[in-house]
Amino acid sequence: MNHAERDGSGGAWVRSGVVCIRSMHHEVKLNLPEGLWRAIQKRRAESGESIRHIVNAALASHLEVEHRTLFQVSTSAALVRGIYDGAVTVATLREHGDFGLGTFEHLDGEMIVLEGKFFQVRSDGSVRVAENTAQSPFAVVTRFAASEDVSIAGASDLPALCEAIDKRRGSNNLFYAIRIDAHFERLRVRAACKSAEGVPLVEATSHQSEFEFSDVNGTLVGFWAPGYSAAFSIAGYHFHFLSADRSRGGHLLRCVAEGARVQLQREGSFQVALPESTEFLKSDLTRDPSADLEKAEKPH
Repeated sequence: MNHAERDGSGGAWVRSGVVCIRSMHHEVKLNLPEGLWRAIQKRRAESGESIRHIVNAALASHLEVEHRTLFQVSTSAALVRGIYDGAVTVATLREHGDFGLGTFEHLDGEMIVLEGKFFQVRSDGSVRVAENTAQSPFAVVTRFAASEDVSIAGASDLPALCEAIDKRRGSNNLFYAIRIDAHFERLRVRAACKSAEGVPLVEATSHQSEFEFSDVNGTLVGFWAPGYSAAFSIAGYHFHFLSADRSRGGHLLRCVAEGARVQLQREGSFQVALPESTEFLKSDLTRDPSADLEKAEKPH
């Protein structure tokens, strides 16, 4: 690449062997060896991450500086009210995390982000890799590097699994990212059906597609959010499932698990990106969304 180009990450440009990163008060210009430059280009091509993020993450890791922020698009109240127009692209979400969950524009299925890959579970049960241009009205992502890794022999149901995780959390006032790899004796998931803008979440999910799986290995991608966050986030546990062969998945409703490996990451920073659509700006979001969320999240 012999010309300069914007990196699409706000205040950064790249040229062959040169990376310039600007913040509010500082500018850093890096002249990179050819081998390192090729490695960065390869990582960008494979992961879709911006060069700025790759450089920041590498520096943070080397200097042992925390580089994890829980990044959320929109609010739970907006989702409950039926604000489903896309607010950000998958490409933008990549810049903020490699682990997370959410949904797609017009509630078109479930989003699962695992090991840097973005998956879409459609209402027909099919799973596909999401395009960078795909839009999301609500998502939560983080850069995952677990601080705690424990084993749970088994859980007879989802409440039992959550109770076991409760014992590993150190606080009820912080956010946690949670990855669970296990064999699931039984599992029930849902995939939201595409819905028009403005249809309340409870109504939109009243005809959701639900699927039963048995004897399947896979991963739960999820978060725990404190009760005080109910006005803008989904308080408590929220999990999406993806099978080991990446062919099945969805929003978790029930499960029976055995031989579970549970990895937890405590989140010390929280960032919310708010939509600027007319629907969001003019909607009344003062109502507590908790009751509607609970109803929408349950099996139908």
